[in-house]
Amino acid sequence: MEDGQIINLMFQRDETALRETEQKYHRYLYTVANHILGNHEDSEECVNDTLLSAWNVIPPQRPAALRIFLARLARNHAINRRKATLAGRRGGGEVALALEELEECVPGNSDTEAAVIAEELAQAIRSFVHGLPEREGNIFARRYFFAESVKEIAARYGLTENNVSVILNRTRKKLREHLTESELL
Repeated sequence: MEDGQIINLMFQRDETALRETEQKYHRYLYTVANHILGNHEDSEECVNDTLLSAWNVIPPQRPAALRIFLARLARNHAINRRKATLAGRRGGGEVALALEELEECVPGNSDTEAAVIAEELAQAIRSFVHGLPEREGNIFARRYFFAESVKEIAARYGLTENNVSVILNRTRKKLREHLTESELL
């Protein structure tokens, strides 16, 4: 089934959309999550969380590219799960929970300012990556967005691991220069 049809089914609140999405994208979403988590059970949970999140935000959102939209959701769920796991190792997660509760009581301007700066930074990085040559941009995204290993990227593009490392290093330097020129670094 085409992505547009799946999105239309979601807008109609037809549960067939979930089955079709899972059938079409399960392996892809699992791979995205597993690159971050490295754990089968947690990665499966992230896929389920991703499907539920997509169901909850479509509508009102209508993603232009369903695959990318789902990958972003899966990545965010995986990162959040990883943070929770790491926080759980440091004091049973209570520190993170306490800070979160306190944050609700004492909102600060620094949070708003940090959010604005983070969004500007994200936009600058997105425009930088879109301005890269296609292969370079894909390698950068696969490493830093999808958390693929250098070895996996090298195999995908028929390059040596050293070559991929050099491309990533040069791209990071270009990004640093771009952010410095944009006065975000």
